[in-house]
Amino acid sequence: MADIFRHFLSAFLAGRLLMEKGDLSLIEIINGGGVTSASGFTAGSTYAGLKTEAGVSDLGIILSDRPANSAATFTTNSIESPSVTVSRKRKKAGISRGVVANSGCANCSVGSQGLTDAEELASLAASHVGVSGDDLYVASTGMIGVELPMALIRQNVVNITLSDDGGTAFAKSIMTTDSKHKERAVSFMHDGKTVTVGGAAKGVGMIHPNMATMLCFITTDAGIDQKFLQSALSESVAVSFNMTDVDGDQSTNDSVIVLANGASGTEQIEEKSAGADTFVEALRYVCTELAKELARDGEGAQRLIEVIVEGAHTTEEARKAAREIASSSLVKAMVHGKDPNWGRLVMALGKSSIQLEEQKIDIFISDIHIVHKGIAIPYLKDAVVSAMNSEQVDFRINLNVGNSTATAWGCDLTEEYVIFNSAYST
Repeated sequence: MADIFRHFLSAFLAGRLLMEKGDLSLIEIINGGGVTSASGFTAGSTYAGLKTEAGVSDLGIILSDRPANSAATFTTNSIESPSVTVSRKRKKAGISRGVVANSGCANCSVGSQGLTDAEELASLAASHVGVSGDDLYVASTGMIGVELPMALIRQNVVNITLSDDGGTAFAKSIMTTDSKHKERAVSFMHDGKTVTVGGAAKGVGMIHPNMATMLCFITTDAGIDQKFLQSALSESVAVSFNMTDVDGDQSTNDSVIVLANGASGTEQIEEKSAGADTFVEALRYVCTELAKELARDGEGAQRLIEVIVEGAHTTEEARKAAREIASSSLVKAMVHGKDPNWGRLVMALGKSSIQLEEQKIDIFISDIHIVHKGIAIPYLKDAVVSAMNSEQVDFRINLNVGNSTATAWGCDLTEEYVIFNSAYST
């Protein structure tokens, strides 16, 4: 009987994963892949002196060997870095050759000098790689209220060497308080040829839905219609980065940029053409895996939290509820303490103000059923505590009032987070 139950549970969870993420069977994961896995892209980085630790790279470039259709999403914070402002201008063109990014300085809240410096940063990098300054997006991350050290950048940008295996070097150059670099890449067949989607991201603090203190850069050698590329990116961000929370705060510099250069030589993919669905799944997978890595690597974090809300009236209500739970400080502290205090899940769920009926709610902690129809059922507390003593803690809440599902990610709130952020600038 136990084997039958386990088989049923496994099939159920697999079906739920497929329902949320689509058919991933056509996508192949590239081990060690990143932003230069796609054909026609090179990348590199250097130490320019923006970080206090000598020799740690802090300035990088991604370059396409040909014009690429581009799309982007940016922070919704009403205060934004001039680097974001400059990149918004680039987005309007819809075509780009690449990105220049720096860490160690957010280039934010520095007045009009920030715009001047962001444009000069683009021009310096573009001159170095032989393109126009208008052809490069600009991204910055680091301390707010500090001007870019342009003298150091002018001196050192020429030290960046681009290569087709420079993706990891670039991914490391955008790190701030990250403990590790973050890369993903996948491939799929389209028009008889291999198409690749790769990405790199950073960000482990000041992360809250509507993106975060994060940068993400995605490349693909598929030829993608620009309008479709933008819609595909916006939807992918909605189910990945916008469903991620570390500490409830939102940055001034958040940027997700995708470049599609068509170097694979396939027919252009449009919204209703063959290959469109597979491309969307590939893009969504890369975004989701990178978003989970951001949460997993949250400042001081020890555990990844995954929150699945199902049976909601609408997708938006499911997303709202999942985000509310994942971003709750009390839930985060509960996970850190391995305390199965399910009342905090109910509290956060109710705070979301979505439509629900308490007497219909089922709650599972790491697949252990602890609440049925809104009331606690007998369970072995030690088993739940043991299940929570792992690198990932899963909460599944079924509202049983509809058919919509959403997933959000967060991390536990630890003493290390408080200690680190109490002295970030000193």
